[in-house]
Amino acid sequence: MRKTQPATGFDVACKWKNNYGAWKVDEAWFILTDLGSLPAAIDAYKQRMGIEEMFRDCKIGGYDLEGTSLKGNRLINMILLMTLAYSSAIFQGTEQKRKQVQKYVCRRKEPKKKYRRRSTFGVRLDGEKWVNYLKQYSLEVEQLMKLTLSKRRFYKQGMRAATLIQSIS
Repeated sequence: MRKTQPATGFDVACKWKNNYGAWKVDEAWFILTDLGSLPAAIDAYKQRMGIEEMFRDCKIGGYDLEGTSLKGNRLINMILLMTLAYSSAIFQGTEQKRKQVQKYVCRRKEPKKKYRRRSTFGVRLDGEKWVNYLKQYSLEVEQLMKLTLSKRRFYKQGMRAATLIQSIS
């Protein structure tokens, strides 16, 4: 869109909400759209955020596809393998979110948030790491629990979450 030449066939959707959770927003969203309504434009934009998460998961935030430097058939084979692994991780991460265990595996980064914003893929990876650490350091954790009986309730909740995560795999 340019100021010098008129354009037709689209609308500018605008949405301004003062707060998004703990974030203060100084500017409005301006979305160029041909969908005809603000709710439709905002819904389409929300779907775009899911796609952005997927791209981040395939790049440095996850599989680091760009870092492989593969080309040709090897790249295609890697993408096929990643697609299968990514699909599995998404299904398992969705199940983890459904069972509400991400608060144990995704540490809070923002004030007033129960858990960190993570993609479904990231929740799955964090859950797997968390369960592996629990297995690796189980003896040490047991010894610490004997010293701090007041934390035993939280320990049991965490172990229940670990059991739920393992049941998904």
